[in-house]
Amino acid sequence: MMNLNTLFFSLLLLFLFFHIANGFNITKLLSQYSDFSSFNSYLTQTQLAGDINSRQTITILVVDNNGMSSLSSKPANVLKKIMSIHVVLDYYDLPKLKKLSKKSSILTTLFQSSGQASGQQGFLNVTNMNNGDIMFGSAIHGSNLGANLVKSVVSQPYNVSVLQISTVLIPTGIENSTATSPSKAPAHSPKSAPPSKAPAPGGPAKAPSEAPTADTPGSPPKPAADGPAADAPTDKSDGIVGVALGLSISIAMIIVSTLCFVSMA
Repeated sequence: MMNLNTLFFSLLLLFLFFHIANGFNITKLLSQYSDFSSFNSYLTQTQLAGDINSRQTITILVVDNNGMSSLSSKPANVLKKIMSIHVVLDYYDLPKLKKLSKKSSILTTLFQSSGQASGQQGFLNVTNMNNGDIMFGSAIHGSNLGANLVKSVVSQPYNVSVLQISTVLIPTGIENSTATSPSKAPAHSPKSAPPSKAPAPGGPAKAPSEAPTADTPGSPPKPAADGPAADAPTDKSDGIVGVALGLSISIAMIIVSTLCFVSMA
């Protein structure tokens, strides 16, 4: 009987480990925060949640319910594009953002991998301002850094990071984008200029001079040294194998539990 109990608890621990190793559920994570209920709902409506959950390394830039109100009248296809801009294909938490090389970095988003991005629409620029603020904006040349980093919501290194930003990011021309293949990431200028000054109270900050331009294509940016590169979505067959393994473990647990009960009766 002791051996059966030992086997039972071993299988239980294996099941829990399997469940944890399977990653995260972004909608479940966000459901704990009522301020992001609209953002969470849009992830489900646009079917982006499944794509996010299939990845092992991701950063979500969430906006509160008030900030999301501007998207309520957008068509479904446009809404999906805008929402995918807020999904960064790498892990960024507060410590990593505060240690950006040259105080600025180009981020690749889920929209870039969709094949619908024109020019540099699928990239974001994140910059540490001189006043200590961390700001986000489109990587399209001449775009404003219009969204402030508000706070870190969830941080699970190096799998998922959820960061709140002050406003929705909508790159120029995204509503009419119809590109069929992803563009390459923009290259920084050979000589890096210092980051721009803090934004004036009257309006959003301009992107720094080292920010990318739409007509200067280059190689995709290398991942930062303090975090891993983004993982591609897991293959569907991996998911099927995982489900089968989970079911097998569950069935084994039921059988062992039944044997333990019978032996104790």
